[in-house]
Order: sequence, then C-alpha cells, then structure tokens
Amino acid sequence: MILLGIEGGGTRTTVLLVDEGNGTVLAEFTSGPGNIHLLPDEALDAHLHEIRERLPLAPDRIGIGLAGVRSEGDRLRVSAAVGRQWPRTSATVSDDLILALEATEWKNDCVAQVLTVSGTGSCCLGRNRRGETVKVGGRGPVIGDRGSATDIALHALRSVVTLSDIHADWPALGVDILNFLQMNTPEALIEWSMTASKTELASLARVVFEAAVSRDDEVAHAILKRASERLAKDTVHCAARVTKRGEKVQFVLNGSVLLKNPVFCEGVISRIREAWPESEIQRLDQPGAWGAVTLARGADGTDGTAKSFALLARGADLGLPQWKPVAASPTEGRHPKSTHFSEMPIADAIRLMLEEDLTIPGKILAESERIEWTIRRVVKAFAEGGRLLYCGAGTSGRLGVLDASECPPTFRSPVSLVQGIIAGGRTALWSAVEGAEDDAAEGRQAIEHRHVTAADVVVGISASGHAPFIWGCLGEAKERGATTVLVCCNPAYRDHPLLDQAILPDTGPEILTGSTRLKSGTATKLVLNLITTLAMTHSGKVIGNLMVDLNPSNTKLRGRAVRIVRELTGADEETALDTLETSGWVVRDACERLGRARP
Repeated sequence: MILLGIEGGGTRTTVLLVDEGNGTVLAEFTSGPGNIHLLPDEALDAHLHEIRERLPLAPDRIGIGLAGVRSEGDRLRVSAAVGRQWPRTSATVSDDLILALEATEWKNDCVAQVLTVSGTGSCCLGRNRRGETVKVGGRGPVIGDRGSATDIALHALRSVVTLSDIHADWPALGVDILNFLQMNTPEALIEWSMTASKTELASLARVVFEAAVSRDDEVAHAILKRASERLAKDTVHCAARVTKRGEKVQFVLNGSVLLKNPVFCEGVISRIREAWPESEIQRLDQPGAWGAVTLARGADGTDGTAKSFALLARGADLGLPQWKPVAASPTEGRHPKSTHFSEMPIADAIRLMLEEDLTIPGKILAESERIEWTIRRVVKAFAEGGRLLYCGAGTSGRLGVLDASECPPTFRSPVSLVQGIIAGGRTALWSAVEGAEDDAAEGRQAIEHRHVTAADVVVGISASGHAPFIWGCLGEAKERGATTVLVCCNPAYRDHPLLDQAILPDTGPEILTGSTRLKSGTATKLVLNLITTLAMTHSGKVIGNLMVDLNPSNTKLRGRAVRIVRELTGADEETALDTLETSGWVVRDACERLGRARP
C-alpha cells in the first residue's frame, strides 16, 4: 500500500510518500507554506496540485495535517480540497500538531500524551486514551506564544530598553542586538520593532541564547529562565486538563527553541518533572510528516470528497435531523416564475421581485402566535437578568448582529443585553469565512464562552435550517437550560427536539434560486424587528410610540430627543433642551425632571 503523508506548517510543507510493504521512502520533498488560513480555496487547490504533480506514484491512502486546522469546518474544507486532487482516495485530515504525537510511539503505561512545541511560536497539545484533546497557548505573539522565540525576543527588547532607562547605560545584550540587526543606535529599534514580522522578531532569540552561552550574560539568563518557566507551566496545565495528577503522562518536546538549545531544553524538562513526577519526557525523534504517514495508514476508507459530505451529514452529533437535507428546503427550490430571469426585461424583473416580497408579511403573520410566545419569553428574560442572543451564519448571522447592534442606540440598553454571534467571527461580517457555517463545535464554544445560562434566550437563525453552526449553538444552549428558538424559512423544523419554539415563515423558492439573502433575508429581518422592538416596548422602554430610552449620540438623535421630551411633557424647545443637558441627555430622566412622563 502506498501512503502519502503531508505536514503543512507556517513556513513550509513536508511531503513523504512511503511504500508500507517494504518501508521504502518513494519520495520526500518540501513545498510552500501550508497554513490554511493563509490559503484561500484556489491557493489550497494549487498547493495540493503541485504536490500531486511531484509524486512518482498515486497514493492509496493519505494523511494530512495543516497549520491552522482548528475546527470541524477547517477539516471539511481540507477534506474537500484533498478529494478534488485525489478522488476516491481514503484520507484523514488533522492539524500539524497532532502529527508530532502520531510520529511518536505512545507508551502503554502512559494515560495521556502532551506535545510541547517552541519555535517561532509555541503551543501545547494534549490527548488522552478517551480521545479527548486540549490545546494550550498558540495564540500568536500578542496574547500567546509563551516561551517561544518571539516571546524571548520581545522580552529581550523590553529588558534592554528598561535597563537603559534605569541605569542610563546601554547593556551588553542590547549591543549584541544592535550588531545583529546592523543598527547604530537604540532609537533605530523603535521603527524596526513596529514593522518587523513575527519571524524577524523571533530571530533575535538566537542573540539571547548566544549571549547566555558565550559570556554567561546575566540578562540573557534571566530572560531564558522566565521563558522556560512559562513553557513548562503551559505544558503542565495542558496535562492537567487531559488527565489527573498522579497518572503517568508522556511529554513530547518539539520545535527549534527546544531541540537546538540543549541547556534550555533541560531546564524545561526539569521543571516539568518537578511539577509532574509521574512522567515520561522525550524529544521528538522524527519529523511530523511521519505522523501524517501514520494517519494515512489509519485512513478509514472514505475518500476526501465523500468524507466532507459524511461529516456534514452527522445529524446526531449536530442536532440536525438527517431526514431533512438542505436540498429539501423550500428556499432551495426553483421558482417557476423566474426560470427565464436572466432574459427578463429589467422592468419586469423589478415587478416580479417586489410582487414576491409582498407575500412575505402574510407568511410572517401566520407565525404570529409563535412570535408572541418568543417575545414574552424575551421580556421575562430581560426582567430576570437574562439576555437575548442571536446566532447565525452568513446573511442570517449578519442580520442577527445588525439587530443586536441597533438596540443600544435605540433603547439605551447595555451592549450585553442583546448579542449577535456569527459563524466565523468578526471577519464574517464583511466577507465569507470558508467552512464556518459547517462548524457545530464552534457554535457550542461560542455559547460556552458567552456564559449562557437558563436565564437567557438563544435564537438560531438559518434560512434553510441546515447550518450546523447554529445547531451547535442551540444544542449547547439547551444543555445549559436556556430557552431555544429557531427563526427559519423551512417549515420542516417545527418539531425539532432541541427547540422550545420555532418561527418558520414559509417564503418558498427565491427568485434567484437558493439566494436566501432575498425573501428569506427580508423575512428574517422583519421577524427580528418584531422580537426586539416589542420586547423592548414591553420592558418599559417605549411610551406611546416614542423611544423614551433613546441614546442621543449624534446631532440627529439629539434633535429627536428634544422632540420626544416636548411631546411627553409639553415643554417648550428651550426648556426641553436645557433639561436634557442637565440630565446628561438621558431622555427618561429629563421627562421625569419635568414631572410629566409616565412609564
């Protein structure tokens, strides 16, 4: 059997093609960087295509681990790309960290493994015999990478500058840094430090190690001692999250900072052993690409493309009924009136689209009882210290974020009261994030990290009802006792077990087949308008039809605030303006000062 192992890192990709029968390496080479977050689909396809073209034989099985593969959506995306290059070939997809563990024989008496990597960046990955994995660190130079080359370099720069400020003398380590960078004065470091890449910063770690070894530099020793302590602590914390104290753990050390600096590595080892005596500690003795070969050996016989669809169809894990595929949603149907849409005169197309939009209010009105139920639950949540959280992907997610963001200026509500969660995070607000919609695990984590409780209402928004991300959100919310609601244009989800309520206007096929930003998006916006407007109104933030809790944050809104105060109190413009200024532009307070507002 011919096994292909691919290890993609931030700077290069290592490829191994092995004949399992006789253990012969048929091909071994490197290619460009393999971080999927730096490779759009087209670039990822080109990267894998180049690898395929350089292989002397086609593989029977593939194991691939790429930097940046963090979620189910990432794995789906890589699986699909592998399937496009090697159709009908069994493939297993993972991240580059797991490959290092796969390249190491797991000792039988160890209940868990922990990989600690320190190179340009740093990270710890732990796993136990139950298949649970935990990652510690690895969040980049600003908020992570403790004990990495970048961390060492940044600490060195700050240390030499601080010492210079205290003693009015440039320290010897600072001289080394200037010499390494070919700079004449410390001031030159200012501009360089603001523009240097992570790799350029990390290169200064070599200066620190050389100073410690060559002249026993005190400052360099202190910097390295701190780095080894931080790295060892992360390692031990990672172990504690995958197993209990007292159980034997196999620690595996990797990365240039550890493997190329024996004294530093021994310091880390001694600190790990001191904190976790029941341990087996070793340096990684073969490249991670061999771990990819191990993954390939265990590939389950599913080809890359099929694996993508298999993962999408795991309805039991996602809380998504397997018998209701997205293709069956009315939103995916072909509209009989628009089959010749591309040939229509523009005037006719305008009329057709607007005629279809006219059907939306009636569809929403048919859901009014369920909308009312939801509004009452939201009012109750607000009264009892709970929150309203929208979650969605793509257009649905953006609509949720939009509705949430408009509540503070309209109703002077805290930004935490109504929240929007979008698959893929803030980047997805303005551009598509590959695979984000398909990541149920990210949905669960989003709800977990928002500390959702039984006091909250969580509303999943999805035009077709398919998006695994929202089912991850709703599943986690349900487990935490929160009220769960679905806003969707697919009536098939009426009796879903994860839902306390479902608002399902059947808007039918889109004029542009499958483009759910059209009727489905319009219907969703109208439903969300109803929920927040009426929930806020029935929470006392409206008097009559006036926004008594308006936040007058600009000239237009200050003018509106004056008019509201005048309407509610009968005051003249000057009095209303003076009272608002005295009240800090809080409309309700101004009305109460004038003694005429009623809740």
